[in-house]
Amino acid sequence: MTPGIPLKLATALLACCLFAVPALGVTYPVVDTNQEDCYDTLQVISPPGPGEPFHGQDGQHDGNQPSYTDNGDGTVTDNVSGLMWVQDRGEKVSWEDALAGASACRVGGYDDWRMPTIKELYSLIDFSGFSGQSAYDAKPYIDTSYFGFRYGDTTQGERYIDCQDWSATQYVGLVMAGDTGVFGVNFADGRIKGYPTLRMHPPPPTDNVLYARYVRGNPAYGTNVFQDNGDGTVTDQATGLMWSKADSDSSLNWQDALAWVQARNDENWLGHDDWRLPNAKEIQSLVDYTRSPGARSPSQVGPAIDTGYFDITSITNERGDADYPWFWTSTTHLDGPADHRYTQSVYVTFGRAHGWMRLIGNPYYSFLDVHGAGAQRSDPKTGDVTSYFLGYDSLGSPVYGRGPQGDGVRIENFVRPVRDCSTGVKEGRTRPPPGQDGLMLSGLPNPLSRYTAISYGLPTDSHVELAVYDEAGTKVSAIISGRFRAGSHLVRWEPGQLPAGTYFCVMRTDLGSTSGRLVVAR
Repeated sequence: MTPGIPLKLATALLACCLFAVPALGVTYPVVDTNQEDCYDTLQVISPPGPGEPFHGQDGQHDGNQPSYTDNGDGTVTDNVSGLMWVQDRGEKVSWEDALAGASACRVGGYDDWRMPTIKELYSLIDFSGFSGQSAYDAKPYIDTSYFGFRYGDTTQGERYIDCQDWSATQYVGLVMAGDTGVFGVNFADGRIKGYPTLRMHPPPPTDNVLYARYVRGNPAYGTNVFQDNGDGTVTDQATGLMWSKADSDSSLNWQDALAWVQARNDENWLGHDDWRLPNAKEIQSLVDYTRSPGARSPSQVGPAIDTGYFDITSITNERGDADYPWFWTSTTHLDGPADHRYTQSVYVTFGRAHGWMRLIGNPYYSFLDVHGAGAQRSDPKTGDVTSYFLGYDSLGSPVYGRGPQGDGVRIENFVRPVRDCSTGVKEGRTRPPPGQDGLMLSGLPNPLSRYTAISYGLPTDSHVELAVYDEAGTKVSAIISGRFRAGSHLVRWEPGQLPAGTYFCVMRTDLGSTSGRLVVAR
């Protein structure tokens, strides 16, 4: 028998900290977009009331308002997410050099900087920003009173929007004409795209260079903790948001998408009358960046969402392939010349983010996954796709798109409603029940089948050993062992092939021990 803890000890520890379905604080608070005005398809409008056209858009819902602290040492703390950022980006570097540079970074005297995931990086986007014809009629999509930023250098042949930031998140498929890609955020034009790691043209290939901004703290940020409520809704305990398990099952233009959600509220859909069209950051929080319909690994092929919890409608894309929809948000994308600035709304792609491009030597346009499933772009709020004629594909069929990569235009996209979960604690830290000596330990979901997210808190820096034992006191899983800083931490545990039953999660630290009960249900 593997050495373990006596059952009596586990029972005694359990008395100190019961683990049975605790209220888990929000570990992935979605920072608000900071969009305050309301818009129709052409202009700024007064906030529309219930039942009026365009009601329920981003500017009418106050989320977790952005809040930052300049620490005076080259770092900025996001008071909502709990993340700390390097204030300035430095010079453009290759993706490999950006990754390597994190471990060498010592800004603020810290040695635990990392490259941000795309969800961490996107938490900084600010949709009060807008883009125009040049830097002189634009405002960055990031708060420049706290964060260093500069536009592309047009004197060196760059566009003013050529100032993108790398993330640590690689695309599981291929972008452009079959290139390896990494997701990044463009804080000049307000988009997420998959960027090639190499510039292929003109030959020979050279490293693509973008900016990098390092982050530390709150390792749980961006990790979803879904719970199927069994009533057509799914709660993300990490964000405090409740989602519809099903989507709209059909595509709509932006005004009709807002109206569709209002109609659901009128019928008290799924037992609630406060559904809304999610803002850009809320819907992006659902993206599963380990999946894509064009993934290179067969095990990762599918929509960029966890289909263990969410249903998603299959579509046939413009090339005739099986694919998945783009989803509207309530956020207007203030992009383009001033007289055109209010005509587009943000969407997030859960299928291919396609574009039509003419490859070198070809007179026709080719359908390419130019930016990757999980990209964030924008579509006209209304209109006719045929207004965006580009040319013809290899079969002589007309194709429609816009921008330098021929971004696909649909105008009608899908909807997945969201509402604030009444049990969510909107803070950037966990607040599980206390254990011994100020230690904290909790987990959700519990009972569990596929996984649980175990949250633990430390009042001071400490060595931590976290393990799971069965009722006989036998250790069945060693989760972590190492030294960790004070604060809240989150770790995912999967029971694997363990049989259904009751188990004990035990945490030993320099300060003492605490434990809780886990129920594995099959």
